[in-house]
Amino acid sequence: MTTANQQFASDNYSGICPEAWDAMARANQGHDRAYGDDQWTARAADHFRQLFETDCEVFFAFNGTAANSLALSALCQSYHSVICGDIAHIETDECGAPEFFSNGSKLLVARTEQGKLTPAAIREIALKRKDIHYPKPQVVSITQATEIGTVYRPDELRAISDTCKELGLHLHMDGARFANACAHLSLSPAELSWKAGVDVLCFGGTKNGMAVGEAILFFNRALAEDFEYRCKQAGQLASKMRFLSAPWVGLLENGAWMKYAEHANQCARLLAELVSDVPDVELMFPVEANGVFVSIPPLALEALRSRGWMFYTFIGVGGARFMCSWDTSEERVRQLAKDIRAVVLQNQ
Repeated sequence: MTTANQQFASDNYSGICPEAWDAMARANQGHDRAYGDDQWTARAADHFRQLFETDCEVFFAFNGTAANSLALSALCQSYHSVICGDIAHIETDECGAPEFFSNGSKLLVARTEQGKLTPAAIREIALKRKDIHYPKPQVVSITQATEIGTVYRPDELRAISDTCKELGLHLHMDGARFANACAHLSLSPAELSWKAGVDVLCFGGTKNGMAVGEAILFFNRALAEDFEYRCKQAGQLASKMRFLSAPWVGLLENGAWMKYAEHANQCARLLAELVSDVPDVELMFPVEANGVFVSIPPLALEALRSRGWMFYTFIGVGGARFMCSWDTSEERVRQLAKDIRAVVLQNQ
């Protein structure tokens, strides 16, 4: 495997892991039934039920935007609202898709602490107004791991879930990097989802070794009524569904999903350790998943880009995000850390 072109702008830059690739090849033998009525889709759903230790409803979508938006649309009427964090992906990066697919359900943005919603912030929004002129709160949406790489602990999830039950709200989890959260905490998927009170989870595969594909898991099966029709109407019902579901079999059958999440997390920790003593470089948030957020002088960032490194700086002046992937090499991490140190010292 060549590592010379590995970058850290996004874990979406990575390719397809061997297990997912092999499962696609195995699914490509002969004919099979269409629209999800195939053996691979059934096997993938059964793997999820085994992994999560519960008889959940399982659906597959092409990407995270569709998964989140369709899940939320199943929980809301058009006059409802969704409480989410101020940096939530559904608020900042999904081009109004949650509102579009729900026919207008409004997103109500709450303050976060280290990227995480709190019961107090949820109550503040949910109880702000109770009159008929205000969109009625119906759902709380949280992200695990968060958009800045922090992770909700089970007690935090249960506190949010208890608040949702008290206020009559459903709890949705955007799990684009759910695997990384499980790996960081060394906890089972069940402990970080339905056992902690989550109603619906969008489990990300694209950022953990798949080409496309997210799984939508309804732990509260009643909420999944007619969901297959939503998927069809939204263009998310793949005719050759086995090629969307087979990679999940490859990831789940022998634990590759966890192996790769642990590896990505480990690479992120290594990068954070290697730059921890560089002058004028400071970690902005705890490194708990596969992302490293650091404050670096602007001139050093320009010099780093001139050396060919790609990364995002959408989190404020001097802030840079470096994402590690399932296939990130330790050698490449060390090269990046070495260049960060060099450009900072040169621009002091």
